[in-house]
Parts: sequence; C-alpha cells; structure tokens
Amino acid sequence: MDRLTPEQRKKNMQAVKSTGSRIELSLGKVLWNAGVRYRKNDKTVFGKPDFVLKKAKIAIFCDGEFWHGRDWEVRKHDHKSNQDFWFAKIEKNIKRDKTVNEELQQQGWAVIRFWESEIEKNLADCVNQVKRIINDKKNKEAEEKITIKGQKIQLQIYGSHSLNEDGTLIPFNDQMAIVTHYLQNMHTDNIKSLESKAKGL
Repeated sequence: MDRLTPEQRKKNMQAVKSTGSRIELSLGKVLWNAGVRYRKNDKTVFGKPDFVLKKAKIAIFCDGEFWHGRDWEVRKHDHKSNQDFWFAKIEKNIKRDKTVNEELQQQGWAVIRFWESEIEKNLADCVNQVKRIINDKKNKEAEEKITIKGQKIQLQIYGSHSLNEDGTLIPFNDQMAIVTHYLQNMHTDNIKSLESKAKGL
C-alpha cells in the first residue's frame, strides 16, 4: 500500500528531474575533468542522450533503476499499488530505450547506458569505459584511413608504367622489384635504362 497521499505522491513525481539529475551531474563532472568534451541533451541526436560526444559518435544515458525498469521481470512486483499505471509507464520506457538504442546504432553511434547504482558506486569504472570506447573508435578510424591510403597507392601504380610492352599488367611484386632494384643501383651507369620505368612506378 502506498504510504503517501495522492497529493504527496504527485509532488514527489514532479520533483524528479528528467535532465540535470544528481547522477548526471556526478558523471558529467568527472568526464569533463578526464578531458572528455560533450554536449548535454543534444536535441539533434535521436533520443536526446544525457551526454553526446558528437565527433566520436558516442551517446551516453544515465538511467534510474525505477524509471527504466532494471531487472523488471523480477522487480515489477515491488509495486504494490496502482500497478496498472506503473506497469504501463515503465514498460513504455523500456520499449522506448530499446528503440532509441537500435536507431542510434543503425546511425553508427555507440550507445552507453549506465544504471544509477553503477554511477553511484563505480564512477571511475564508468568513465574508464567511456574512454575505452573513445580510444577503440579512434583506432578503428586510423585503421580505415590506412586502408584507404593503401588503396590509393595501389591505384596509382596501375598507370602506363605498370604495363608490359604487350599491354599486360606487371604483377605488383615485380613492380616493387623494379623500384627497389633502381633505388639500390641508381648511381651506376648501367641502370639508366630502368630509370624512367622505376620513377614512373
């Protein structure tokens, strides 16, 4: 049975902040001190995450256990009064969280959700998790740049200098052998005939 009167319960519910809650302030302060720059509740990002790292495409949510239904199948029976209302409200929040996660992931965002108790008890672990994901994304981006650069280099060698006299393509390893041979012997007289081909490659 609810120990509060309907009016008291209403006031309590109105006092709960949707943004700028205590856990958000705690996490935000430590993230900022750790050098993580973010935007708060960016409306241009689907779901309006609590913290947005736009460049890294990371969305962070701070979820209260009660409102977002942690261990819902077990804890839903903790509600002793007005069950129909609370079941509908919290299950709607759970469904919406899932929709937000899926949509952001489809858009290429990494989604991090911290429970209130995780922030309260293991704040350093939460920040370290964010930092790890930032680093993972940076490393992946660097690998992609290297791959793209490699493709560009390989495309450049398929010019006229990479063809045999009969118009067939000189294998890549043979092309590199020509370049290497020239570089090692470029100051000798008998290498002049190879100079044009090597420099072209």
